[in-house]
Amino acid sequence: MADPSGPGHLAEVGGRSADIDALLGTASGPVVIRKLADDWPLVHAGRKGGRAARDYLLRHARSTSFTANYGLPGVADRLFYTDDMAMNFRVENKPLEAIFNDIEAGESVPDPPFIYLSSIDIADAFEGLAENTALDLGGRVASQRIWIGNRTRIAAHNDIPDNLAVCAVGRRIFTIFPPEQIANLYLGPIEHNPAGRPVSMVDFKAPDFPRFPRFEEALRSAFRVELEPGDAIHVPSMWYHHVESLDPFNVLINYWWKQAPRWLGDPELALFHAMLALRDLPHDARMRWQMMFDHYVFSGGADAAAHVPDGKRGILDPLNPASAQLIRTRILRGLS
Repeated sequence: MADPSGPGHLAEVGGRSADIDALLGTASGPVVIRKLADDWPLVHAGRKGGRAARDYLLRHARSTSFTANYGLPGVADRLFYTDDMAMNFRVENKPLEAIFNDIEAGESVPDPPFIYLSSIDIADAFEGLAENTALDLGGRVASQRIWIGNRTRIAAHNDIPDNLAVCAVGRRIFTIFPPEQIANLYLGPIEHNPAGRPVSMVDFKAPDFPRFPRFEEALRSAFRVELEPGDAIHVPSMWYHHVESLDPFNVLINYWWKQAPRWLGDPELALFHAMLALRDLPHDARMRWQMMFDHYVFSGGADAAAHVPDGKRGILDPLNPASAQLIRTRILRGLS
């Protein structure tokens, strides 16, 4: 992979006694927490080898089918598109033991196609595992997920929630980019992608710089860090990250949470609606609407409301559940 020089090393703290709540509240960018999960039984099992880690997970797995992505023949470790922009994997639903047998069989094959189980709700799929991998995140309401597979490369993408990702089994390399690098990462389709998020079209292992020249600028802003089992990384909301799993068997457990109240709208839906309503208007019309958005939305809206008497500002005031519902009702009426 191209070696990004980056702006420097990521901030790092160490130890299982790290105050995660305080750390997440003060960090201005990504931060690595070394040895955070050293005492997890899953981490201990993984240090004995892939089979021990799989046996541990099987002891906790519920009797249900698991969904796994299987790389197509000739595909090695990169979850991505085919040349005609189809997915380069098939999806299978099997008992977890059968999937693990497939992973173990691939360990004797050079460069086996990837097998990848992504974003599995731990409480739904496992008994007792959530309790054995719990972290104190303060008052944050987090979704806890598990990601399992052999050697894989996940193309650079961002997530809307904040993310605390714990490397439980195997080693992982995270390459992280700030949100302002969006144009330099050459993202693919929004609505048609390998895992629900637009991904960089650049192959990080062999970047095609003539085709993606601005990627060199992105690399100058990149952070690259290798995580050992038990290490964790906080990836803030909307920071882009490329993730490479290095070992024949790998497990990551992550926590997602949103900082905004649940009654606020979804910004990504606003993006889709803006594409529908604004993007293809004539240039002059788009510029007029841009001024409206800057005035009412991206400025924070204080100047738009200051001259209106108190109690008469309606949705120009900071939103609350009741005023948010008024906006939601109006949007739904307009869409219908």
